Amino acid sequence: MNTDFSLSTLRARRAAILEEARLYAILDTGYVPPTRLLEMGKALVEGGVRVFQLRAKGLDRETIRSTAGLLLSALRPRGAILLLNDHPALAAEIDADGAHVGQDDESVAEARSLLGPDAILGKSTHSISQAREAQDEDIDYTGFGPLFATPTKPDYIPVGFNDIQEAHELARVPVFCIGGIKRHNLPMVLKAGAKRVVIVSGLLQTADPRAEAEACLKILRGET
Repeated sequence: MNTDFSLSTLRARRAAILEEARLYAILDTGYVPPTRLLEMGKALVEGGVRVFQLRAKGLDRETIRSTAGLLLSALRPRGAILLLNDHPALAAEIDADGAHVGQDDESVAEARSLLGPDAILGKSTHSISQAREAQDEDIDYTGFGPLFATPTKPDYIPVGFNDIQEAHELARVPVFCIGGIKRHNLPMVLKAGAKRVVIVSGLLQTADPRAEAEACLKILRGET
């Protein structure tokens, strides 16, 4: 078997899903108990979400491993990818599609060495200077925000809308705006220049996550 071809094909498939994505969902145990993550993931993928991140702060490694395994089994057949928040070594061990690191986590170089060349690696940025610096690193996308105040990141000052356009202009990889974005403010975010978004509580805390994802995707595609 030609290993190089296999790796490049796998990376290309993952990158294509990321490139086409407009809506990125974070399965966050701060909002959804671990026992309901699989149910939530299934609902959101049925609603059209194709990029997921498992953010399981405080859970032990084995619980994250088993939960991620169940999610991968449910999401992959639907053409979705799953990234782990932090834990690039674990992501590689379980053959997840990649990982996401923050400004205070291990370096991109270290995360990439653990993940390997065919995995997706994303990085959080909270300013134009950080967004610019990230373009020189071996990443596949950036998160830019928080745009609004959010309980997910209570210590971060919202960056607002003024730098969204510049963050996109300097980017060589997809940019996903994040932080307090919900269906009701999504048109404002897009008008400010965003093309892709991450939504957390706006999906996880709704009565019908599938329908909410579908509604947000219609806005992102300009269908409403």
